[in-house]
Amino acid sequence: QVQLVESGGGLVQAGGSLRLSCAVSGRTFNTYNMGWFRQAPGKEREFVAAINKSAGNTYAADSVKGRFTIARDNAKNTAYLQMNSLKPEDTAVYYCAASSRGYRDSSSYTYWGQGTQVTVSS
Repeated sequence: QVQLVESGGGLVQAGGSLRLSCAVSGRTFNTYNMGWFRQAPGKEREFVAAINKSAGNTYAADSVKGRFTIARDNAKNTAYLQMNSLKPEDTAVYYCAASSRGYRDSSSYTYWGQGTQVTVSS
């Protein structure tokens, strides 16, 4: 069983930064692509960023390109999302997820964390 636990969310002013972490249990972390998604109140869950198993390729939504960076440390079974220049519209619950085959499509992800709240004040 694979379990994902996010941390690092909180309240930040516009223009500030946060780093989210996603700790993954189990010995198979490096067999999964990792992704971050977010869901704002009243909106559907949307793709934010993804990284492949070896950390050789990353993908990001247009809305966060140049501001957010995804990374992973396979030795620590942890994925990260560095968020800079945060905007009020980035306010959402952020979820990390693990997939054996996909990147942008949430339906390709098998395991999900419980989510962490990010609130950006104006």
